Amino acid sequence: MEVLYLLIPMSAVLVLLILGVFGWAVHRGQFEDLEREGQRILEAEGEGVDGSQRVADQIGKNSP
Repeated sequence: MEVLYLLIPMSAVLVLLILGVFGWAVHRGQFEDLEREGQRILEAEGEGVDGSQRVADQIGKNSP
């Protein structure tokens, strides 16, 4: 029974932490434009995540 005095506050802190991370992700725009992201993976010629990947792809295509 004494373990409940530890588990209940720990679970409440965990729930608050999860809600905080979710709120942070929503505030930072992580869930914006989900339709475009779902279609992007189906495109044949998608652009890289950043510019360095596109440069690395071009170097790989041009090398013998």
